[in-house]
Amino acid sequence: MIKTVGSICSGIEAASVAWNPLGLSFQWFSEIAPFPSRVLKEKFPNIPNIGDMNNIPTSIMNGEITAPDLICGGTPCQAFSLAGGKNGLNDERGNLTLKFVDIIEANDTARKQQGKQPCIVFWENVEGVLKDKTNAFGCLISSLAGLDNVLSVKTWPNAGLLEGKTRNVAWRVLDAKYFGLPQQRRRLYVVAGGKDFHPESVLFELHRNDFPAFPSPKLVFEKDGQSFEVFREYSDCLYSAYGTKWNGNAAAYNGSLFVSQNNRLRRLSPLECERLMGFPDHYTNLECASRTNRYQAIGNSWAVPVVRWIGSRLVDSYKDSICFSDHLTELATYTQHITDTERFFNLGKDIIPLKEIPLNCTEIPENSVFCTLPEIISAEVSEKLYISPVGCAGIIRRKNERNISINPRLEEIMNSIASQMSADEIEKKSRIQPRGRYSQDNQTTKIAI
Repeated sequence: MIKTVGSICSGIEAASVAWNPLGLSFQWFSEIAPFPSRVLKEKFPNIPNIGDMNNIPTSIMNGEITAPDLICGGTPCQAFSLAGGKNGLNDERGNLTLKFVDIIEANDTARKQQGKQPCIVFWENVEGVLKDKTNAFGCLISSLAGLDNVLSVKTWPNAGLLEGKTRNVAWRVLDAKYFGLPQQRRRLYVVAGGKDFHPESVLFELHRNDFPAFPSPKLVFEKDGQSFEVFREYSDCLYSAYGTKWNGNAAAYNGSLFVSQNNRLRRLSPLECERLMGFPDHYTNLECASRTNRYQAIGNSWAVPVVRWIGSRLVDSYKDSICFSDHLTELATYTQHITDTERFFNLGKDIIPLKEIPLNCTEIPENSVFCTLPEIISAEVSEKLYISPVGCAGIIRRKNERNISINPRLEEIMNSIASQMSADEIEKKSRIQPRGRYSQDNQTTKIAI
C-alpha cells in the first residue's frame, strides 16, 4: 500500500495538489529554483525542501530523509524539447534523468534494509523524449528495469511496457484536454515498480466506451457583465516562457493564449493559467511575485487532473486487473523477447485488440472530462495584460516577416487595434533594439508589446 511520497524536481507541487486528497503523505521535496521554492514554503511549511536532487541518494542511505513508498519526478524537459535544443543526454539537464535512477536505486536499497518492498516510481516528461537522438528514454527505462544492456528502438511508441530483471516499467502519452482542462498538453507518463507490481494496471484501461468529441462552445460570450471572445475551444500547450517570449510561440499565432475582452486584446492572466493547469485559484499569487515568476512556474508544472487520475489508479492499481502475462498469446505481435524473462511490449498509440475487451493505449482515457476556454476566463485582470496598438502592429509585422499563418479572426482584431494609431505614431513609440533573425531589413526598431 502506498502511503508516503518523495518528490524530485518538485516545482510548485502539482503532485501534492493532486494526491494529498487521496491520503498520500509527502515526506520531502527537492527543488532549487527560487520562486517554486517560495511556493513550497508557503503552501507546505511542514515539509522539508532538501534542494539539490544530487544529494538525495546519500541523504536516503544515511537515514537523513525517509525512503518513501513512491518517488515522483519530472526531471528537466528542456533537453528533450524543441525550445531547449533537443540535446538529450548531451545536455546537463538531460543527465538528471539518469540521476533520477540513482535515487530510485538508493531508495530501494534502504527500503530492502528495512524489510520493505521496492518503491513505486512515477516520472513525467515531454513526449519529445521518445524521439531523443541520444536514447535518453531507453537509458531510463532500461536502468529502471535492470537490463544488462540499454534497449534501443528506432522510435519509442507512445505506449509500452518493459518487463525487466528488477522492475516492470509502463508508459503512456496522455493529453490533458481529456481530463477536464482546456489545454492540449500531451505528456509522457511513466509508472514502474518491483516484479510483483503491474504498472499496466495503472496506465492502461480496458476499452469499453466510445471516445466523445471535444465540445464546441460559443467563442463569443458574456461573463460577469463583460463581453469576451476566445479563438479556440482549448489552448495549445502552456509553455514556461509565456509572459516573456510568448509572442514567438505557435500558440500566439493560433490565438489559443489570447482573449478579447470588451473589444480589447489581452493575454491570459496568471489566474487563468492556474486554472488551465488545474491548480486552485491564486495558488502562485505570493507577496511580491511577478507575473513572469508565476507564468514560468505554472508552465513548468504538471497538469493536476492527469496526475490525480494516475494517483487514484495507483492507490487502487488493480482496478482493471490487467496483467500482460495473462495475454501473452494475444500480445505476441506486440512483444519483443529480450531474454527468457525480459520482454518489451510495443503498444503504439491505439486500441489493442484483445480477445474479450480491447486495451486502450491512446492519449484519451476511457471516461473523458471536458472544460472549455470560456469556463476558465476571469473578468478581473491587470491593465498590463492588454496588448497595445504598438504591440499588435509588432505581432503582425513578425507574422509577415516569418510568413506564418495566423488565426484569421485574431489577425482581424489585431489589425483593428493597430489601426487606432498611425504608422508614424507606432514607429515613434517603438523602442530601439535589434530585430529578430527573421527580419527582412537591418533596422533596429523593435515594437514594444
